[in-house]
Amino acid sequence: MSPSRGLTIFLRTRTRTRIPHNVFPNTYKRPISTGSLNTPFIQRATSPTTRTNTQIYISQSKNPYVNLSIEHYLLQNTHADSTILFLYINRPCVVIGRNQNPWVEVNLGLLQNGPIKPDLVRRRSGGGTVFHDEGNVNYSVICPTAKFDRDIHAEMVVRALRRLGVESVRVNERHDIVMDPDQNDQGPVKKISGSAYKLTRLRSLHHGTCLIRSPLLQYIRDSLRSPAKPYITARGVDSVPSPIRNVGSLSTDEFTRAVVEEFQEMYGEDREPFYVGDKERKIPDIKKGIDELKVASFFGTLKDKQLTRTSVQRMDI
Repeated sequence: MSPSRGLTIFLRTRTRTRIPHNVFPNTYKRPISTGSLNTPFIQRATSPTTRTNTQIYISQSKNPYVNLSIEHYLLQNTHADSTILFLYINRPCVVIGRNQNPWVEVNLGLLQNGPIKPDLVRRRSGGGTVFHDEGNVNYSVICPTAKFDRDIHAEMVVRALRRLGVESVRVNERHDIVMDPDQNDQGPVKKISGSAYKLTRLRSLHHGTCLIRSPLLQYIRDSLRSPAKPYITARGVDSVPSPIRNVGSLSTDEFTRAVVEEFQEMYGEDREPFYVGDKERKIPDIKKGIDELKVASFFGTLKDKQLTRTSVQRMDI
């Protein structure tokens, strides 16, 4: 699949406060072995010359296992002082946090027997359970841990949306991106983007969703509501439910382009995106990551102690 025309040409940057790359020590983290392969993606991601550079990647794959494994590869292998933007869209899937219990978070019966059959994936970062589909764009920013801030790249996404004429968006106190009701809408503030994080000694990952025009809002609400939750006492991190909505007035291509432009302006480098996808599966570390997610996505990392008590003999879920 070739990239859409809207993603191959990016507008010139405008003047904005820029974050220099040379204010942190140039500590180089040795890349994980990639075997005998030396693909253009590996060369770009692991080159020592990128230590003070930004890199932009856009995935053409819709496979959540592939995209999460590419993201993990970038976290593990890019230079410790570089800053990475990665954008991707997944086919329908439910993605639970590393420390969450799927019995508590998800309507497993609907996922198994309903009309859509989404993948159920456990990611490596914390945070709550989210739903991805082709109307949702996922963004990831990987940067030095010394630069980590929960809001700085969420604010970047807010600026991208405002660039496209969506003025009523902001980052709230939970670091989510929300839309305030307009004059004709007296309803509640609704979430369009949630985030999760993973920090290592040298690198930090902030990844988030953005509901642009999902056709499955009601299915999202239903699938992320477990009928078993009232009957289970479990250890783990519970999601915090919030009203959700689509941005609705733009395309996923327009949003992707605007986020790239804001990232370029923020870091002062007009770098072209590099397209990745299913071909990266042949990289040993990415293949290993895919295999790990497929084992862990349901019960592989769910400790027996997470499910401690049920108050009924049998639950039809």
